[in-house]
Amino acid sequence: MRATEWIASRGRWSRRGLAFLAGAVMTAGHAPIDVPWALFVGVPILALLVASAPTWRAAAGLGWFAGFGYFVTGLHWIGYAFLVDPDRFAWLLPLGTAALPAGLALFWFAAFGLARRFWSSHLVGGIIWLSAIWTLAEYARGNILTGLPWALPGYVWVETPVIQTAAFVGPYAVTLGTLIICALPAVFLSLSGRWRVMGLILPVLVVGLSWVAGVSRMPAETAYKADAPVIRIVQPNAPQALKWHPDHWQRYYLRALTATAATPDAALGPADIVIWPEATLRLVPELNGEEMIRIAEAGGDAHVLFGALFGEVQGNGIQWANAMVTLSPDGEIRDLYRKHHLVPFGEYLPMEPLFTALGLSQFAITGNLRRGAGPRTVSIPGLPAYSPLICYEAIFPGAVVAESRPDWLLQPTNDAWFGPFAGPRQHLAQARIRAIEQGLPMVRAANTGISAVIGPHGRIITALSLDTDGYADARLPSALPPTLYAQFGDWLFWAMISLCLGASQLFRAGQGRSIG
Repeated sequence: MRATEWIASRGRWSRRGLAFLAGAVMTAGHAPIDVPWALFVGVPILALLVASAPTWRAAAGLGWFAGFGYFVTGLHWIGYAFLVDPDRFAWLLPLGTAALPAGLALFWFAAFGLARRFWSSHLVGGIIWLSAIWTLAEYARGNILTGLPWALPGYVWVETPVIQTAAFVGPYAVTLGTLIICALPAVFLSLSGRWRVMGLILPVLVVGLSWVAGVSRMPAETAYKADAPVIRIVQPNAPQALKWHPDHWQRYYLRALTATAATPDAALGPADIVIWPEATLRLVPELNGEEMIRIAEAGGDAHVLFGALFGEVQGNGIQWANAMVTLSPDGEIRDLYRKHHLVPFGEYLPMEPLFTALGLSQFAITGNLRRGAGPRTVSIPGLPAYSPLICYEAIFPGAVVAESRPDWLLQPTNDAWFGPFAGPRQHLAQARIRAIEQGLPMVRAANTGISAVIGPHGRIITALSLDTDGYADARLPSALPPTLYAQFGDWLFWAMISLCLGASQLFRAGQGRSIG
């Protein structure tokens, strides 16, 4: 009995349960488990479920169960944010841990239903069609309603040389290729003859060639310019529940100051740039000007780049922004970058008039913050130009640099919101992929970790572990020439999508053997 026939003989809820488990298995490809081969189990099962679904409505339902299994396990860490202040927000926990995954699963619902509605007469054509539509759904997930491109299936290769392909085609194209290759074992389970052989040989061949190409792209050692600045990343390790507590906040602020003023690394010399994490302190220059002098004195001759909840006096009130402040050695603010891609329900309230009228304005955990203008390259005399990406902004592959290309990427973040397990590690993985895509080094300062200096090939040069306080010094790696993805963005992805849709139509027109 072929696999499609066996699956078709199962009951409706058995098939839905299998879809949920297949989606959950796929999350094992992501941090912290990092087993990309899990997709060679989950994706073929889902392809066979779609192929054997009696109607497109049944396939859509299977897609929802698969997506719910994927997102409820892969994004479970979101629940930690509601437990930072449980008295106010614990009642919202089901929204983050169940309602959000259920909503994100609707993208897979649409993809699987559409894939079955226009399914090819041949399993290979169906797999190509499904992979293309599925990837388009992931693209939509990353862009609609501000987007949430977290845990794209292509990210499972981050701990392998295969991820270097992102420098050429970007993350959505890597996702497309990943879904096709990982689905092909379904052919081995269902067809015979040359198609069955292809279902095993082609995935091995493509992954093997991508692996070799990735290894050849990565140099044995990271390159540095002769005048590369020394960067110090500071990690104060402030638990989010205590970060702003009146009895505790000063302790973590003093940790940052102490780490900033600590003795330089003998081999590297004094730091030229000191970087603090996102929202290390609250700062209103008109009210707290002495603190900027204090920070500058701790930094000595270094520029201190620190994340702050930056307040600006407006009338009788203060307008806050999640900002990155560039402070010169003389205590002057040389640049102020405001985060522009705010977290919905975390940093601003969508449809604010409606929620306020309903008495639910507290849905915004940190309040409504002022939004910045957009991606920007910061150029300060004496410093290499950099592009700030505050926390969440680093997960959006197409919006990390402005028109003027920087020398490096900077991600101040506060992953204490994400818990101690999967969330911070997944966030770090995406920062590494941004470095690969752009061919730029990434410097990451995280409140509770994982802080890191990342080379332009995604290699971690130095890092500070989760839930530790301290600092680390490293020279800034050299940038690579603009990658193909940096130059053309997602154009190559759209070309690949077009090719896949065209190829699937050839099969759908009647070429090849029917799956029955």
